[in-house]
Amino acid sequence: MQEIIDRWPSSQSMETGGEGSTNPMAGLLSQSSTAYAPPRRGDVLDGTIVSVSASEILVDVGCKTEGIVSGRDMTGMDPATLQSLHEGDPVLAYVVKAGDQDGNLVLSLKRAQLEKDWRAAEAIFKAGQAFDASVSGFNKGGLIVHIGKVRGFVPGSQLARPPRRRTTDAAESDENSPFAGLVGVQSRFKIIELDRRRNRLILSERAAMRGRRQGRKDQLLAELKQGEVRRGVVSSVCDFGVFVDLGGGDGLVHLSELSWSRITHPSELLSVGAEVDVQVLGVDQERKRIALSIKRLQPEPWSTVEDDYEVDQLVEGTVTKLTDFGAFARLATGVEGLIHISELSDRRIGHPSEVVQEGDVLSLRVIRVDGARRRIGLSLRQAPGAAEVADQEDLHGVADDPTDEMIASPEGPEAILSPNDAESD
Repeated sequence: MQEIIDRWPSSQSMETGGEGSTNPMAGLLSQSSTAYAPPRRGDVLDGTIVSVSASEILVDVGCKTEGIVSGRDMTGMDPATLQSLHEGDPVLAYVVKAGDQDGNLVLSLKRAQLEKDWRAAEAIFKAGQAFDASVSGFNKGGLIVHIGKVRGFVPGSQLARPPRRRTTDAAESDENSPFAGLVGVQSRFKIIELDRRRNRLILSERAAMRGRRQGRKDQLLAELKQGEVRRGVVSSVCDFGVFVDLGGGDGLVHLSELSWSRITHPSELLSVGAEVDVQVLGVDQERKRIALSIKRLQPEPWSTVEDDYEVDQLVEGTVTKLTDFGAFARLATGVEGLIHISELSDRRIGHPSEVVQEGDVLSLRVIRVDGARRRIGLSLRQAPGAAEVADQEDLHGVADDPTDEMIASPEGPEAILSPNDAESD
């Protein structure tokens, strides 16, 4: 913040009135004895300290007489600043009176600095710039942040993350104020309102952070390339996917790109704050959108299914779907196999729900593997513990009905081995 103020011009170009006050030639003419322009109230002039005493400071500002900084003005100055002033030092001086009753030029060093800071604030506001500053204080409604000597106010609603109240007491003390812990903390702010006449300077941390984040996202969009892998943090979870913060902007991992396995909601896999590796699927510069994938960084389960499973192997599966002709079960690698209705029980049943329910975890035997067609055949009745399942059916009062007919595919119990095939039928 101080660097911005120090760069702001402080010489004759800062005069508040008169035509040509910003014209360099006017400055040259003002120094000419043949075209002398007397100072006016409100001018901010460059000067040099001639002498310093306990009661006054004399400053040469290029006029016919030296200007006087009164003891009253000195009293209102910061003690450290006052002690640092010595003969020969360059200073800024604000013209309080072009001539008092004795004809003296009355100056103020304190108001000169305040004027310079106001003009620096105006320049920042017009440029729409954000700046870094430390919180100097607080009141009931928000934070106090200074631009030099100018007091700025940050309403609580304009903080990037409004602090939580420490008490519900209506007469809360300063120690219990939600803003107390932010004093001395440096952050980034932007001026959203400036009115010198009302001595009003309103700042916003939210606007500054929004601008910074937008700049980072623009840079991120320019850097990202399709196919590259990035590390990110899950910033939000919604019904259609998760958003991942890549350090400057969020990208979307759609529900279909989360896992090779079928899931109903992203929260089954991820939560806010989780770190994940993602692959960039695409970047839409115009709409400022980033498409990401998690599942494409993992092997496609069906591509290795014949290496993972073999006939007669015992596996554990979770029932995911029931159909008229059987039940689908998800295995450890994420692939789903079919337990045909004829492989659910040794007895005849009319529907798989008579034996299993969605969510059941079963011990199963692999009876067929076909990686090319993405199909795995499973059997419950041929797995250990099948007799226990039959006993449980009897306990529930399920009896064989000799009139029931076997429900199966015309091509045999393993003709339909995929839930997609089931939906298409």
